[in-house]
This record gives sequence, structure tokens and C-alpha cells, in this order.
Amino acid sequence: MKELMKGNEALAEAAIRAGCRFYSGYPITPQTEILEYLSWRMDEVGGTFVQTESELAGINMLLGAAAAGARALTSSAGPGFSLNQEGISYLVAADLPAVIIDVMRIGTGLGDIAQGQGDYWQMTRGGGHGDYRTIVLAPASVQENCDMMAVAFDLAEKYRHPVLIASDAAIGQMVEGVNLPEFHEHDIDQYDWSVKGCKAGTAPRKIQNTYYTRPDYETYLRDKYAAIEATEQRWESYRAEDAEVVLVAYGISSRVSKEAVNIARAQGFKLGLIRPITLWPFPEKAFEQIPCAKALMTVEINILGQMVDDVKLAVKNRLPVDFYGTFFGLPESDVIVERAKALLEKEGK
Repeated sequence: MKELMKGNEALAEAAIRAGCRFYSGYPITPQTEILEYLSWRMDEVGGTFVQTESELAGINMLLGAAAAGARALTSSAGPGFSLNQEGISYLVAADLPAVIIDVMRIGTGLGDIAQGQGDYWQMTRGGGHGDYRTIVLAPASVQENCDMMAVAFDLAEKYRHPVLIASDAAIGQMVEGVNLPEFHEHDIDQYDWSVKGCKAGTAPRKIQNTYYTRPDYETYLRDKYAAIEATEQRWESYRAEDAEVVLVAYGISSRVSKEAVNIARAQGFKLGLIRPITLWPFPEKAFEQIPCAKALMTVEINILGQMVDDVKLAVKNRLPVDFYGTFFGLPESDVIVERAKALLEKEGK
């Protein structure tokens, strides 16, 4: 049976049902409903909720809970997500699974609280210091907010690696029907790598830093990323197999782009869409299935076209890649169609 839920609250309830029993975070728009929901819901299931004094405290408490084997979660947005970066880098260094939600908003620095997609580079390139990447899942609906939470925890534990969920203010604040999953019970003591509670002298001391415990760390990390890239690419292809121009969009922009495809097709214009579901690993395999494409265009809510370079790499620079971006406000489907037509005409010349 479907329930009407706000996107942020669906993320929070799905985390509970995925076995998450620890949340630490700080309120910041447009993700505060996650924290508010878990402030009472976590208590109902016997979990631990901590409203921290800052995002720095939130990410470091998350690291401690993850080291103990818990399914642990934090969430933030905008400059709060920037404050998470060093902690995410430490999660990677310690080989620890955890889930971090970024409900994206617009702007550099403080920015604004409207929906945005300006954190793409930060999420896909490793926003903290060091040499790493994180798996990034990008939901496009309230239902996917719900569904991807369990996937995020499973992937985090499969690779012992942090996973980011790239939501945005539009999806986080909208209300849609959602089918909630069944409850999953998580055993905090099931992993031999986790820190166990003990009295002094009854268990060996553990160091949660893979640099010091793996002499093959360099090869190990390269192999981990290669395995993720080979097996975890996820995408949706919509009418792209015969499209002359292929849109590339994720999150709320992909929903507008899908409408643009339908409008264009009604006019006899062969427009298609590839929607990355994993922003990293970027779904390069999807671009092997667009034999008729003459050009591509990313549709994003940012100024600089942050996904353009990844699309160029995916098509190995064989096709031109254009960009349509907005800042204050969502992309418009009719503008997408006209921009795509102009792009095709330009390339035809």
C-alpha cells in the first residue's frame, strides 16, 4: 500500500527499515526534515539519534559508529556538506562503510536554499584531501529516495566504503506516493573488522586505518575502484536507442528532460535521454547504446556544466557535448527541445 511522503522523510524512514540505528547530524535547509524525522523515529526502534553541534561533529560521530559495525547515517546540504569532506576522506582511509546524504541546493559559499546540482564535482571527485572516490547514487523521485537507501548500505558494506546519496531540494521537499520496504535487521557484531566493546585486555586492540594494516594498500585500493567501475554502473535509458540528440540528466533535471523527450517525439524530433543513477561510477556503458546520436546535451541546475566532462569521456570525444543549465529555477522542457534542435542543426552544418 502506498503512503504519501515527503522525499526527505522517505529517506529517513527507509534508513530505519534498512537497519540504520545511528544518526548524527546538524540541521540545515533543505535536508532538515531528515534530522527532524529521525529525532523521534530513531528512539522508537531503539536506535541512537544525536543532533550535533556542527557538521564536523556529525561526520566524526558517524565514523565512530561505523567503526563499531553499525549502519550509520548523516545528512547535510550546501556548506554543511562541505564540512563533511575531511570525515569522508577518513572513512575511506579507515575502510569503513557509511551513508552520507547530500540534499543539494544552489550556489557557491553560503548559496541559497533552492534546488541545485552544484555539488557534482565535489561528490564525484572526492571533496576531501587525498586520493579517493566515493560511490554516488542519484535518485529522481521520492520512491527512489526510499529504494536507494537499502542499496546504499548494501554497497557500503560490500566494498567497505562510504556511499553518497545525491538528492536535491526539489525531490527532498516534494510529496509523492511511496511503497515502503520491509524491515531489515542488522547485526552490529557480524564483522570481524569492527571494533567490539570489551574490558581491557580481553580482546586485541584494533587500528581503524587501512594505511597501517595493509601493506598492499595501493594495489588494494586501485583494485577496489576498478571493481566498482566494472560492476556498479547504473543508469536509465529512455528512447535513446534511435535518438539523434541524447540528453544526459540526473535527479530532478532528468524528470524535466523526460518530459522534453515526449514533447520532441510528438513533434517528430528524435530526442532521447540517458539518466545516470550512479554519478560515480559514471555509467559509461550506457553510451555504447546510442548508435544514431549526432550530439549530446547535459541538462543541469548549475552554471558551469559539471557533468559535461564525464559525458565527453564516456563518448571518447567522438560526439559534440553541449550544456543547458539553470540556476534560479528548474530547466524548462520546451527550452530543452529548442536547444536540442538548434544543436542538431548546428552539427548538421
